[in-house]
Order: sequence, then C-alpha cells, then structure tokens
Amino acid sequence: MPGQELADAGDFGATDKFSIDETEGILFALAQAVEQRDSHTGGHCERLAFMSVALGMAMRLERSALLTLYRGGYLHDIGKVGIPDSILFKPAQLSAEEWVTMRSHPARGEEICRHLASLRPVLPVIRHHHERWDGSGYPDGLRGEQIPLEARILQVADIYDALVSPRPYKPAFTPQHALRILREEADRGWRDTEVVGLFFQMHEEVISKIADYTTGTDRNLQAMRSSLETLQDYLDSARPSEAS
Repeated sequence: MPGQELADAGDFGATDKFSIDETEGILFALAQAVEQRDSHTGGHCERLAFMSVALGMAMRLERSALLTLYRGGYLHDIGKVGIPDSILFKPAQLSAEEWVTMRSHPARGEEICRHLASLRPVLPVIRHHHERWDGSGYPDGLRGEQIPLEARILQVADIYDALVSPRPYKPAFTPQHALRILREEADRGWRDTEVVGLFFQMHEEVISKIADYTTGTDRNLQAMRSSLETLQDYLDSARPSEAS
C-alpha cells in the first residue's frame, strides 16, 4: 500500500498517520486502475510520489506535507476515471469540446476524494496541479503563491515524468529535452522558478534515478528508497555549511 511504502522510505519511521483505511485503499486502487488503462503510464504515480517527496525533503517540509505529496502523487489524476478513452488516448490534438472535458479531471478528482477526512490535505493538490504561476492554468486560474506549494511541487515532477515517458500523442523525450521544456515554461511564467530550480539541482543525483524506476518489483522500490536515503545523507551533511 502507498501509505506503508512512505513509512518505510527514507527512514521516516512507521506511524499510524501513514496507514490507510479500507475506503482510502479503494481510492488508491482506483487511481492505479486509471493509470493502468494506459500502458504508457505504468509506474507514473509511483515515480511522481517519490520525486515529489524528494523535492519536499530538500525543502525541509514537515512530515504532514511529505505525506500529502506522496498521496497526491497517487491520487492527482484520479478524476480521469470519468474521462472517455477516446479523449484520454487520442493520438492527435484535442478539439475545443474534448479539451473542456479533459480539463474537468482535477475537479472530478477532488469530488471523488472530498468525502474522506483523511484526504482533506490532498484535495488542493488534486484540484490545483494544473494551475500556472501566471494565472493561465485551470480549473480556477490561481496565480503565484495562491497555488498551494504542494501542488506547485507535484506539477513540476508530473510534467517532467510525462515528458520523458511516451504518450499516445508523442514519443518519450530525452531528459535533456524535458529539462529544456521545464526551463522554458518557467521562463514563460508558467511555473514556480524556485521549485524548477531545485528540480534542476537535484536532477542528476536523485530525480534522474527515481525517474528510471518502474513500478512492480521490490528491487525498484528499494532503489527508490535508497535514493531518498542518499538525499537525506546529503541534506544532513549540508547543514553545517548552511549555518556558517
């Protein structure tokens, strides 16, 4: 279960706050079923969860925020369960009408999850992971720091993983190409430049390794845990220089 994996990763330590009840577990299973509708997106939620947590760790976010990022990684696209396959898997540009339907998935996802009190902190991530720093995103046109920090973090990881993975409408881009696009979007005013800058700093040693892993084997999960442990060691060693 995703909650248990985070309890094990990066020496967080297991607590009941990281466990999930039966109803929540059904939602996680539904989210993974949405992912598995498309063979191109296998492992996307797992990679996104770990990349987001790694960024959150580097930003010294509290444990509750890391849990929100982790759960958000799995649940951010759960609203796509209501999007027809003809739109999700269309190998060409969407029509204006189809795009309206596609853009409804964040609000749909929020509605699906809003009835569970334990997922309340994740709702802003689900709803706002397609907002843009300049206010041109959706569904609410939030701008700047109106966009929750966890949503800003997750969207950068989401964009990168989508770019380096094949999709029905495009081939997989190289990591270098994906980073160029992220930089261009930040320069255009679409992304939080601080989050993008941190992503670039962490890419070689942490992000690129997580992005290479796919879901489904203990070996790969352990490798992602090791990456987070390496990051924690790096952060610990950096503390004295930060204080000086």
